Amino acid sequence: MENKDYSILLYYCYADIEDTEAYREEHHLFCIENNIRGRIIISSEGLNGTVSGLKEDCEKYMAYIHSDARFAKTEFKVEDHDKHAFTKIHVRVKPEIVHSSLRHIDPKVKTGKHLAPNEFKALKDQEDVVILDVRSNYEHELGHFKNAITLDIDNFRDFPEKVKELEHLKGKKVLTYCTGGIKCEKASAFLLDQGFEDVYQLHGGIIKYGLEAGGEDFEGKCYVFDNRIAVDVNKVNPTIVSKCHVCGTNSDRMVNCANPKCNEHLAICENCGWELDGACSVECQEHPEKRPYDGTGYYQKITNGYNPYKGLVRKKDKEKTKSISS
Repeated sequence: MENKDYSILLYYCYADIEDTEAYREEHHLFCIENNIRGRIIISSEGLNGTVSGLKEDCEKYMAYIHSDARFAKTEFKVEDHDKHAFTKIHVRVKPEIVHSSLRHIDPKVKTGKHLAPNEFKALKDQEDVVILDVRSNYEHELGHFKNAITLDIDNFRDFPEKVKELEHLKGKKVLTYCTGGIKCEKASAFLLDQGFEDVYQLHGGIIKYGLEAGGEDFEGKCYVFDNRIAVDVNKVNPTIVSKCHVCGTNSDRMVNCANPKCNEHLAICENCGWELDGACSVECQEHPEKRPYDGTGYYQKITNGYNPYKGLVRKKDKEKTKSISS
């Protein structure tokens, strides 16, 4: 039986952070000292992260987050894994914790009604309900809820413009969902702002729905932002909804095109993968910079010389420099 000594944590928290650079430094150092890897965004509006580590290290990390009063209510989606899901740690300061064109919206003030996974499951098939996927094309093409409305968007920042196409749904109960819940916080708030009156969101997103409610009626796989790329959610009635980009057969095998200048993330079946040597087209296959294909379609960035302390100015070093200069 496979040993799953590691955890993958997915979380976010809307909270006010005044000195983002100071907190970024502190957070970064904690991750290094506890062998936590992943991607963490820090903004004046809060935190957003996906990280991995040994289970005991992840327990320390969750305790570290919860020990700060600003983030005490942070909820973690915790998945077992057999190894790190990341090779590096990146802690960055950005204007928002999820890139959108909705900076004026504060989910701490107004957002859709949160539904626990079982509440979402009980409500989703009622006649006066519509299910709205607020994710991008490459995500919902791989997997989505049965009968969900999907939007033709390449980035979440395009969501507000697409809401204009949903005017006819204003008399319905609108159930929004995304991977972990963070996009729904602002998406549902924006719907309320635009005159939708009965708006809900799947609390904890697709991942929590799979963990707590069995994933029933989620068709296909869920795209995730770590080295796994795609994960199974549905343990009740699983299906495949995505098709091979090359031949059109059903396939949920996600790969990056071997041509780094293209690098599109697409569903490509194993046969087409080998026939095109990992590329998504003949043109990409013949590109002079095409990467060697090993059958996985995943290309790890070169980590030679990677220094986890890069970009980190430690407090002790600051104090030492200050004392020398004075």
